[in-house]
Amino acid sequence: MKHLVLITTIVILLLGCKEEEDTNSSLGTSRPNILLIIADDLGKDALNGFSEGSIKPNTPHIDALRSSGLIFTNFWSYPTCSPTRSSILTGKYGLRTGVQWASDILSPSELSLQSYIDQESDTEYATALVGKWHLSGDNTELNPESFGIDYYAGLIRGEAQSYYNWLLTEDGNNSLTTEYTTTTFTNLAIDWISNQSQPWFLWLAYNAPHTPFHVPPVGSHSQGDLPPYEEGLDPTPYYMAAIESMDHHIGNLFDTMSSEVLNNTLIIFLGDNGSPNEVAQLPFLNTTAKGTLYQGGVNVPMFASGSGITRKGLDNNLITSTDLFSTIANVAGVKAETFSDSKSFFPLFSQNAFIRGFQFAERKNGQVEKWAISNGAFKLIENAIGNQELYNLIDDPYEEVNLMDTELTTEENNALSDLENQATLIRQ
Repeated sequence: MKHLVLITTIVILLLGCKEEEDTNSSLGTSRPNILLIIADDLGKDALNGFSEGSIKPNTPHIDALRSSGLIFTNFWSYPTCSPTRSSILTGKYGLRTGVQWASDILSPSELSLQSYIDQESDTEYATALVGKWHLSGDNTELNPESFGIDYYAGLIRGEAQSYYNWLLTEDGNNSLTTEYTTTTFTNLAIDWISNQSQPWFLWLAYNAPHTPFHVPPVGSHSQGDLPPYEEGLDPTPYYMAAIESMDHHIGNLFDTMSSEVLNNTLIIFLGDNGSPNEVAQLPFLNTTAKGTLYQGGVNVPMFASGSGITRKGLDNNLITSTDLFSTIANVAGVKAETFSDSKSFFPLFSQNAFIRGFQFAERKNGQVEKWAISNGAFKLIENAIGNQELYNLIDDPYEEVNLMDTELTTEENNALSDLENQATLIRQ
């Protein structure tokens, strides 16, 4: 398995590298390639390496990335996919862009991460987005290329009606395809990478393991001979099969990359929100998973591996999806460490550092408006009419005891006041 050997080689080489004091000089004279892999609806309970959940998929390639890199234990996404993607692309909270729930549309007037890199970096990057977009409704004319990205091919909508019968948009042209979405996205990524002769930034957004539950191609998963999915069947093995098939295809992608290219590629892998409520596993509940501001909805997997990563293991910094904007920009040569709501965590690749004191997420779907803010120890969830929930994440990491139902201690009152003030500053 060439890709696993290559990843192991990367780790050995990187651990022997001397840490540099200067942010950009640690990358050397040649900028690395950047591969951002986003899994759709993948919570901690559905991935190896996390204590949440008891049923886990077989994912050797994702496991190799995680074990060879830096794991961000306190990473927050948004509770649904569109605002997470928008926050990465713009470095802004949804309240600033209007993208606060699934299927909200991002204005093409927003400056994209790729355009920002093009304007501010000293290195010319080739850029592509392959896979799920979900920031322009059904409008195929408003796609990543509208935001200054060189190449786009994938699924404009948030969900394919079928993984085997869906509308592929490529360079503005639409065509029905019956090839498995994960296979198509991987092959498109392989083809695009193979044609690059300069540093590149590829945003690879799988729609797996998002619904509909289905049976992936034979040989790409280990869940056995599954019958076609229908209501009433246990969806968990189908969900796990989609994750395993995604991992299988990620392995295929790595197999096509030469050791030289792979060694010079930073790989960031994340889930865009928590697991769907149909397959959420304890300690998460179907009421605290995807779509909610509880930890099961927003505290999702993210890890970084490969070029430039000289630290390994767990990092407990408070990180939000907006922070990927400034971090990736730094990797690409942009010097600014902040942009709008984004704070770069690039220093963590080589040293322990403090990034931010609070993390923020929100949801607004036309019926409910809520936001959440945490300082790592305490977490406040509040809605537009002032109802509040306060949790001690140290003693109660899965938010079982709402402290607002008890008599608050001095410490808890102080934390509440501080979180309220910080939320006001963000939302003003």
